[in-house]
Amino acid sequence: MRNAYLVERMRGFGETIFAEMSALAARTGAINLGQGFPDTDGPTSVAEAAIDAIRAGHNQYPPGIGIPELRQAVADHQRRFYDIDLDPDTEVLITAGATEAIAATILALCGPGDEVIAFEPTYDSYAATVALAGAALRTVTLDPPDFDYDPAALEDLIGPDTRLILLNSPHNPTGKVFGPGELAHIARLAVENDILVVTDEVYEHLVFDGRHVPIETLPGMDERTLTISSAGKTFSFTGWKIGWVSGPAELVDAVRTVKQFLTYVNGAPFQPAVAHALGLGDDYFAALTDDLRARRDLLCDGLESIGFGVFRPAGTYFVVADITPLGESDGRRFCLQLPERCGVVAVPCEVFYQDPATGKSLVRFTFTKRREVLEAALDRLASWGA
Repeated sequence: MRNAYLVERMRGFGETIFAEMSALAARTGAINLGQGFPDTDGPTSVAEAAIDAIRAGHNQYPPGIGIPELRQAVADHQRRFYDIDLDPDTEVLITAGATEAIAATILALCGPGDEVIAFEPTYDSYAATVALAGAALRTVTLDPPDFDYDPAALEDLIGPDTRLILLNSPHNPTGKVFGPGELAHIARLAVENDILVVTDEVYEHLVFDGRHVPIETLPGMDERTLTISSAGKTFSFTGWKIGWVSGPAELVDAVRTVKQFLTYVNGAPFQPAVAHALGLGDDYFAALTDDLRARRDLLCDGLESIGFGVFRPAGTYFVVADITPLGESDGRRFCLQLPERCGVVAVPCEVFYQDPATGKSLVRFTFTKRREVLEAALDRLASWGA
């Protein structure tokens, strides 16, 4: 009965539509702007570091918490970019990407009777892992065009069963970067109500407008914040699945206790390569941001010229667009028809909401593809309605 309950709770979460849309792309030859992965590899020196690690024999189980070099590299990264001091031996845990980090964290910290607050639309794994933990997900809606939230709505959700706030900034799928005032508000509520904050920062280096500020750096937050990030988005090796959790030792240890029964360990030869990647010069990170900003503008400008209502993102890989100006209202139907009619794949945003009607007319495109691929996709999209 318990298994049946979980299957029912998790049925229809976003991964189903991602698989469906990718299958449509393969069958129709459509350009896949649905799933967020690059169509080029990351830095050659990082790939060579992985090859060197394989040849040097780094192919057996690594330490359960991750190799010392990578844990030190994560600590150095946090100090370099955010002036956050971490003990790499007790306050950093290496995971199988951010997805495992999120799952292990929620399973470690939450259980039946607990409530988790998140901002919707939510990355699809949040609802799934909260369901696996037996906890309840409570959401605050980010409203277009700027995807702001109502502070009173967040305050009203906090109660005696609130265990943690799950924050994602830069935010998938909207591309929102939470501003200083919003972060200060969330931090104040966390401190006043003695609740934890888990922050998913995998797009931390993909900010085009504004600045990424880790909530951990705000007053009173270092002892109650677990920060999650990964190498996939920053270095364009999404298939390596190397992520990390950092924060107070006792919280990291709780996550490690769960992680050891999920993947146990992972990615032995990729860990030294990611340690190398985290030490790349500032020019790499600046060039990455500039390049993706240009691709964002290319896709957003093109979608606007076609007639979409475009909410230009401040960060991430994605842009959310409204199909209402095209005379359409059902995002799922639109996305299912798009490969056949135009040869392009997008994702309906309704899968990111607890109530699908909330995001019914919104669709998500990724711009993390080569410029010529984005241009070809826009040429195809221009035929919609023709």
